[in-house]
Amino acid sequence: MSSLVLIRHGQAMPFQDAPDRLSATGEAQARKLGAFWTLPRVVFDEVYTGTLARQARTAEIVAECHAQAGIPWPRTQVVPGLDEYDAEGILAAGIPRLSARDEAFQALVAQIDRAADRAERNRRFQRVFEAVMREWQGGAVAILGLEPWSAFRDRVAAAITKITASGRSGRRVAAFTSGGPIGVAVQRVLQAPERMALELNWRIRNCSLTEIVFSKERASLDLFNATPHLDDPSLETYR
Repeated sequence: MSSLVLIRHGQAMPFQDAPDRLSATGEAQARKLGAFWTLPRVVFDEVYTGTLARQARTAEIVAECHAQAGIPWPRTQVVPGLDEYDAEGILAAGIPRLSARDEAFQALVAQIDRAADRAERNRRFQRVFEAVMREWQGGAVAILGLEPWSAFRDRVAAAITKITASGRSGRRVAAFTSGGPIGVAVQRVLQAPERMALELNWRIRNCSLTEIVFSKERASLDLFNATPHLDDPSLETYR
């Protein structure tokens, strides 16, 4: 059997001026992971990342930790299929459309700016985000140039298949990606209803580890959303 470890990138800065950059917390999370893997001298045969800066930077920091410890690190291979969906584009297209036909949703959007504190604002925003994402997954949010759910699902599946189908057995593979692709990968391995891909996505922590063991005949989930390397509670983040 081979092993594919899917790593969600460290905390970035979504919906800000530089949404694809790691935050200071994200950089710290990646360094914690790098240090965690160097202690037992974890070695990978292959390493992959998507094209997004937050994914590549997380991999780069872990690679730096390996280099400092004198542990081999394979050349990182870029696979665009590991990229996240366009959350900002989906929200920009979906919020006006859903608001136009759903007064309760429209009221929920208005409540975001009236939240008493940041925690409450984040909770209200998450409710809006989940509602719009369900619309996108169901095909109701469609606009020229915006990747539909079906295309996102299929490109992620194709990327995972490409990674797992190539090479010898007994490999240890790392793929630095995002919450959406990890949700799709786990949903497919579990053969769960498609809606579960997004439900899983909401629970995936920054810089968490999800492991799939696989052979040519089968794939099984061995670990999900684990963060044993994040020993400081302040480093446990979802967005």
